[in-house]
Amino acid sequence: MSTFNLTPSGPSPFILNGIPGLEAAHIWISIPFSTFYIIGLLGNFMVLFVVSKEQTLQKPMYLLLCMLALTDIGISTCVVPKALCIFWFDLKGITVNGCLTQMFFLYVFTTMHSAVILTMAFDRYVAICDPLRYATILSNARVAKLGLVGLIRAVLLVLPQPLLLRRLPFCANRVILHTYCEHLAVVKISCGDTTVNRLYGLVITVVIIGLDLTLIGLSYGLIIRAILRISSKKAHQKALNTCTAHICVMLMSYTTNLFTALTHRFGQGIAAHVHILLANLYVVVPPMLNPIIYGVKTKELRDKVGKYTCRM
Repeated sequence: MSTFNLTPSGPSPFILNGIPGLEAAHIWISIPFSTFYIIGLLGNFMVLFVVSKEQTLQKPMYLLLCMLALTDIGISTCVVPKALCIFWFDLKGITVNGCLTQMFFLYVFTTMHSAVILTMAFDRYVAICDPLRYATILSNARVAKLGLVGLIRAVLLVLPQPLLLRRLPFCANRVILHTYCEHLAVVKISCGDTTVNRLYGLVITVVIIGLDLTLIGLSYGLIIRAILRISSKKAHQKALNTCTAHICVMLMSYTTNLFTALTHRFGQGIAAHVHILLANLYVVVPPMLNPIIYGVKTKELRDKVGKYTCRM
């Protein structure tokens, strides 16, 4: 009987259900959702535009900020257009290949985002703990190479996920209880043995989030030790201020990401709509707030953005 219910993974599309239990509120949910997305696009494209135009901003810190902006644009754009099609037009169907493609690019951008935040922590460590050698250790060329390494790592780690899913059989009921093709949400609708898929998803979570957070924690441990050795309180404040924006961005990104990853595995008591709403906030809120945080906390960038804004 189970064999009868299996269908080939090719022709029959998946159905993205949206937010379970809140289907009647999809239109209302779409208003802040689309607003956050548009603000995020404007903010991140403004950062890219200003840094590309201003020679004085073309240094490692701002090159990393541009990488962060690109990953933010990628993360939100992988999800929001399709989600709005569900909210506005009830277009819930997505082909298997389309679903796996969305998943691949979403997780590549997410993994790359983590690599950029890790590199930013290293940037702050060098700037505070070894400022005299900053220009030697972190040149633009070296930052670009670190970005390329992060991209290669992302592709190599993420590529097996859709390939492993492609081999699974799926039941006749192909409804994914989500607004996008989240890995474990797709795994749950398979009728085959998903042990390898679940295990690989867990390994990726540990490698990416666990390793990156450990290295970021180590960087900040060394930064705090260096700050405590400074006798001047004014110098303390200045050193901490250079890290504030990065800490805010890091907390926003990893908190929602960790919650989503852990809820799928251990949060059976959490309502599905709560989990999926927070998963959607992850793809729109950090990309919206990151350029605002850096714009407010970084005077040089704030002044240049103000210059171009006043011309409009």
